[in-house]
Amino acid sequence: LADDCVPVDAAMQAATTPDEALAMLAGGNARFVAGKSLHCDLLAEAAAAAEKQTPFACVLGCIDSRAAPELIFDQQIGDIFAARVAGNVPTVEIIGSFEYAVKVAGAKAIVVLGHGHCGAIKGAVDKAVVGDSLTSLLDEIEPAVAATPLTGERSSKNHEFVQAVAETNVRQGVAALVAKSAVLKEAVDSGALKIVGAMYDLETHVVSYLA
Repeated sequence: LADDCVPVDAAMQAATTPDEALAMLAGGNARFVAGKSLHCDLLAEAAAAAEKQTPFACVLGCIDSRAAPELIFDQQIGDIFAARVAGNVPTVEIIGSFEYAVKVAGAKAIVVLGHGHCGAIKGAVDKAVVGDSLTSLLDEIEPAVAATPLTGERSSKNHEFVQAVAETNVRQGVAALVAKSAVLKEAVDSGALKIVGAMYDLETHVVSYLA
């Protein structure tokens, strides 16, 4: 395995700061955008990480088939914890998973990753009714819809509004991870963890971090 293809081990993870973890993700996205993604031996990576995993970061992404975190951040087997749900909503299950990832497994950063043209955001904007479970999930996005200033019609055809709601939803997701988890808040307060929000552009493939 080339050095860039070696899965993160405990020593590498321990030596990585939250800022360095975020920089590693940014570097991977830059490779992806430039068409220079690593082409590693996946079976060798899987074998190297089989006995223990020590990923350096977590990504909460949308289930959207065009926004796979491992690909757009160009990360390998054993590098990141990736949780995905429509609308990148921090559900109780995901918060608990990230508590494990940070407190037990030692991850140093969490990125809440939204994206353009998000179907879940559009559904929440349109108050779509598909099924009880999906409706309940879209209800979790409604606070972001309500908190986003509306110019023009409230419709999924209003692309600027959909994008703005997606960004608001990411920011609220970042806040929720800290507000709803004493474990994650303690890690953030101690400097052991950083939680940031970002948006993925489906056209340019660039991940931009939100202020």
